[in-house]
Amino acid sequence: MTKHPRIVRLAGAVAALVVLGSPAVARADAVTDWNGYATTAIVTTARQAPQVSPLSYAMVQGAVYDAVNAIDRSHRPYLVLPAANPWDSKDAAAATAAFLVLVALFPDQQPALQQLYDASLAAVPDGPAKAGGIAAGEAAAAAMLAARANDGRGGPFDVVIGSLPGEWRPTPPAFVVDPTAWLANVLPFLVPSVDMLRSDGPNPLTSAAYADDFNEVKEVGSLTSTTRTPDQTDAALFWQTNGPGLWNGVMNTLAVDRGLSSAESARLFATANMAMADGVIGCWNDKYHWRFWRPVTAIHEAAGDGNPATEPDPGWLPLFATPPFPDHPSAHACLSSALVHTLQDFFGTDKIAFSAYSSNSRTTRSFDRLSDAIKEVNHARVWAGIHFRTADMQGAVLGKKVAQYMRAHYFQPIG
Repeated sequence: MTKHPRIVRLAGAVAALVVLGSPAVARADAVTDWNGYATTAIVTTARQAPQVSPLSYAMVQGAVYDAVNAIDRSHRPYLVLPAANPWDSKDAAAATAAFLVLVALFPDQQPALQQLYDASLAAVPDGPAKAGGIAAGEAAAAAMLAARANDGRGGPFDVVIGSLPGEWRPTPPAFVVDPTAWLANVLPFLVPSVDMLRSDGPNPLTSAAYADDFNEVKEVGSLTSTTRTPDQTDAALFWQTNGPGLWNGVMNTLAVDRGLSSAESARLFATANMAMADGVIGCWNDKYHWRFWRPVTAIHEAAGDGNPATEPDPGWLPLFATPPFPDHPSAHACLSSALVHTLQDFFGTDKIAFSAYSSNSRTTRSFDRLSDAIKEVNHARVWAGIHFRTADMQGAVLGKKVAQYMRAHYFQPIG
């Protein structure tokens, strides 16, 4: 007898996670300062889930960009180009835009944010330049908050719970239903429609490609794997963190170390965070389009998948508990790929060495190239036992599409 899917209606509760703590980085100006303050507000204090935090980052950094760009006037605006003079204070503009958006997002943090804002403004000499910067920041923040009003954040969403082979259903140990499924219907920041980001989809259950993915994650992603190396285990734990928080720490360090101007830093943070936001939105829409089961379900129930090359193991457990949403595509791959391709475009090269610290693994990992990181992300989700490799590879393609669209349609130089 065919079993009918169950539907659970969600109202947008956000799962809170304990996320990374990055070492302090040097500060150069209000743009980098407020990027760090945003990480504290979004990741540390509000503890937004990794899939939700890109939306908050994108709102903050998009407003900062428009505020600073109103004074710099070197690139096309994202939403608005407020009236400003070239001598107006970019520090006052950046601080004001970030402060107002963060307070709107997290009103309970207003006292702490107010102290930071007051300190930022105190560092700017009083006068017309300061007043002009504040006005630009106010206009940019107002435009962002108006544009993102009623954008689908926290809205209702029908989660379909399947029962047939290949269909997603809640996973052990908690059997939780995704509290952030509403992400699938959020208005994108950049692309005109998430339909243009649709992935090719999971491999057919009876295919050799599916069997290869299945047997790989079953072996190397097992809690008791004897083939996963210590370094692979460290990488899996390292990337089991708030990716947007980690990546913003990396970008902040790059901005300071490379001596970027405040206008350049504002554009870097805006482009990267908006790309990650659309990567996540597109990813969630794709997840609930395909509704593909997770490895733990697939391995437990392989006897019914119709593939003779897969063997069931009802006692199999992944290295880490499986997140409560469908497998395909990988969210970390979607957002990290969007970020990496954006950084490649911004700096004009892939050959940028960097290091990052994760409090999950309590280790620092170093990379010679930006693309090395996305390769490791794709591996790490398999080593963690929570994704089939195809979900990672197609997630990386989705993220690249976002970056390519942004490069062609946003943030171009003026003149």
